[in-house]
Amino acid sequence: MLKINLKRLLPFCLGLTILLANSCSAKKDNFKPILTSVPVVVTEQNLIKLPSDWVISSTLMNGFPTGIEVYQKTTPTNGKATKAYCIVFDPKSSVLEFKPILPDNNKKVSTLYVEEPGTKYACINGGFFGTNASYSLVIYNNTILAPNIKSLSRNYNSISTTYYPTRGAFGISASGSPEVAWVYNVGTGNGIVYSYSVPAANELNKAPASQPTSANPAGAKIWDVMNAIGGSPVLIKDNEINISDKQELIEIDNATSRARSAIGITATGKVILLAIEGNNADGGTGLNLAELAALMKDMGCTAALNLDGGGSTSLMINGQQTVKPSDAAGERPVMSAIIIKKK
Repeated sequence: MLKINLKRLLPFCLGLTILLANSCSAKKDNFKPILTSVPVVVTEQNLIKLPSDWVISSTLMNGFPTGIEVYQKTTPTNGKATKAYCIVFDPKSSVLEFKPILPDNNKKVSTLYVEEPGTKYACINGGFFGTNASYSLVIYNNTILAPNIKSLSRNYNSISTTYYPTRGAFGISASGSPEVAWVYNVGTGNGIVYSYSVPAANELNKAPASQPTSANPAGAKIWDVMNAIGGSPVLIKDNEINISDKQELIEIDNATSRARSAIGITATGKVILLAIEGNNADGGTGLNLAELAALMKDMGCTAALNLDGGGSTSLMINGQQTVKPSDAAGERPVMSAIIIKKK
């Protein structure tokens, strides 16, 4: 008796069915060649699950590799007109590089994007700065290019007094693990970067906390990151909104609606770069700091850091400018930025 192996026969039957179907279709369509592959249209969020008002932008991410995605939000936030873009990427990707940059002088984000060699996917402004000087941390390939500001003056009892703030920073280790921390460069010059589990207990109109050391504040340890960008303040830490603007002595326009830039980490270790348009009557009016923190928490961030905002907010994606600059003169030249590019 002839025995039929159904497991071996099934692929043959399926192949024959597809061949016949294509042949019939070809006859109806003047014998066009049989298709051997069908384009796949991605309709699901792959890297993370964002709220439904974040829409994936297939146009902006045209040509992007696996591991990086672009989303846009145009629905109101807390009743405010919103135009926002975010880049989501996997820091463990073997084809993507997270590159903090420090130019020799103030330059526009669009200029930094164009000048960067190789294949670029996105560029967003970094931390705080002055004329040709960064006030926020920049580390690239284990080299400290600029420290977070190590001291500043504030009035205490009507006397100009020196304070030593621990300010926020975002870093990625050599293994691709991201972290948001309060940091301080201990020692002379650029020193050694230490991270702390709590910020130094500074506050306006109160006596300054002691200068941070390798043992103080709590949880002091050498920060094990390969690439990092500074900002201020920390918005979310340990899955809780924790806006440490008072301790970081960065109480600047925090309650006003303005353009915002931020970086955050999800529970699955993905990284979000976020730009919120501000001061645009026909687009986005901007958010205050509390609204920014709430938005990033809603996006799934368990840790997040505010970057320089207002006129500094700028985000280039795939060669295109996204949010409209809030300065009347257009894009503001900045002193640090983040590039996401091909390794």
